[in-house]
Amino acid sequence: MDIKDIIKKTRIDFDKVIDFYEKDISSIRTGRASTSLVENIMVDSYGTKMPIKQVASINISGPRAISIQPWDRTLNQVIEKAISQSDLGVNPSTDQDSINIFLPPLTEEFRTNLVKILNEKSEDARVSLRKVREESWKEIQDGFKDGLIREDDKFKGKDDLQKTVDEYNQKIENISDRKKKEIMEN
Repeated sequence: MDIKDIIKKTRIDFDKVIDFYEKDISSIRTGRASTSLVENIMVDSYGTKMPIKQVASINISGPRAISIQPWDRTLNQVIEKAISQSDLGVNPSTDQDSINIFLPPLTEEFRTNLVKILNEKSEDARVSLRKVREESWKEIQDGFKDGLIREDDKFKGKDDLQKTVDEYNQKIENISDRKKKEIMEN
């Protein structure tokens, strides 16, 4: 058992946390239209739940407009209902072939609520990092108890682990700051 291998495995797990976090916050609405706002909304399609992106094409038709063209027109109402019930706060309109969403400008109160949601998701990501860190630290301690890791390496591993945690916390902070800036823009 090697400290470097444990840290490398920890980095891989941390990268997964960051990837999940980025995907999770991509659905938080900013002042601009984005396909990520709707692509993962689940709809009932042929007896199973599927994200919209698997049953329709999604396009940006303007700075605040999204157009969704279901591959099967019979899904128009189902998709429209799912969007209406989502936390986007929009009312989609349906024409013959597509569902159109026009995003109203964000109010200051709504922006503040979005930032709160973003902060909660950021904290959840940091908690996930801490859980991974604790698992890695336990692995290092178990290696020490089993005689596979020397005491000096144990403490060096703890320091390296903390440096890695700090680095990934900074990544979360940077991603969060960018998203806050997008939310607060007009």
